[in-house]
Amino acid sequence: MNTLATEPTHAVPRVAGAAATGAVLAAGAVHHLAWVRRHSDKACETTDGLCFTWWDLTALPLVIGVALITLIVVYKRLGIRPRLAVIPPTVLLAPLPLSAAQTTAGWWAAVVVGGAWAGCLALTAWSRFRVLGLSASGALLLASLVVLYR
Repeated sequence: MNTLATEPTHAVPRVAGAAATGAVLAAGAVHHLAWVRRHSDKACETTDGLCFTWWDLTALPLVIGVALITLIVVYKRLGIRPRLAVIPPTVLLAPLPLSAAQTTAGWWAAVVVGGAWAGCLALTAWSRFRVLGLSASGALLLASLVVLYR
């Protein structure tokens, strides 16, 4: 069976939807984590030792949970399959490019990179764009590792 004939020919709207979703999720994550840091600093300013608030402990699981649920729903609506192969790398590896972009250029760069990251990984859902998507995702990941660990 020829898989290219069964794949959609117009992946651009689907990848654009994935990129927009990634950008919105990145903006939400950056905003929420900044809010948690401000709240934690305010609550712990009178403490000399280690201080953890409830929000410190739940910030990352909350961001990851919201991202997973959102991506599952949006990718189902966009028809991006197999979701099991696309969503876990999108969520689990996203902190590297997002943190690299935010540390070098601020929150807006994290939003742009979040959209690019989700769009590149969404390209891997179709076999004709798989090499392009993996190459672009690998380049983003490598660039973020260079920025973070130089």
